[in-house]
Amino acid sequence: MKVVIIDDDKLVSMSLKTILESATGITVEAVGNDGTEALGLYEKHRPDVLLMDIRMEHMTGVEAARKVIAEYPDAKILFLTTFSDDEYIIEALEIGVRGYILKQDFEGLIPALEAVQQGQTVFGGKIVGKLPGLLQESLSFDYEAKGITQKEYDIIQLVAQGLSNKEIAAKTFLSEGTIRNYLSTVLEKLDLRDRTQLAVFYYQNGGR
Repeated sequence: MKVVIIDDDKLVSMSLKTILESATGITVEAVGNDGTEALGLYEKHRPDVLLMDIRMEHMTGVEAARKVIAEYPDAKILFLTTFSDDEYIIEALEIGVRGYILKQDFEGLIPALEAVQQGQTVFGGKIVGKLPGLLQESLSFDYEAKGITQKEYDIIQLVAQGLSNKEIAAKTFLSEGTIRNYLSTVLEKLDLRDRTQLAVFYYQNGGR
């Protein structure tokens, strides 16, 4: 896995580089110390995951992520920060980043990177706890009118809880391939891009 690190604290960024490169299969392609460097480093190295802080001088991680994803819609970005401000979380979800974890949950960083590389969405425990209150605005959406079946709705709920395809397959007694097919169908029916947008959509629109 190729990773680019962006963090304005040089001690933190170099520590992250050392830790990640001690893990099997991870290569840190470059380290940047400012959000303005993110786009250039992403363009040059095309990492599997862009690991980035949020609050930085000159350009925040949110602004940098917005620029990177606008240019490279398939970019996989994981925020690693000390800040769990509501507005940052909402913006991160709306932009389409693949994960948001806090630095105090550092022991989960490598599993989070691996999950993001595999296309999953990852949020730290404290972040997940905030999501319903932050995003649940309406419970009136008519899923049936969009052709969403009960089984598809059940899978939407599990995606919103942050479960991987493997975990959803185990809970529903279906194969991972079947879950992938269900998700593709659901995304098409709801005109959504990926599972991050699906989770946001669920919390914004709630149940039937």
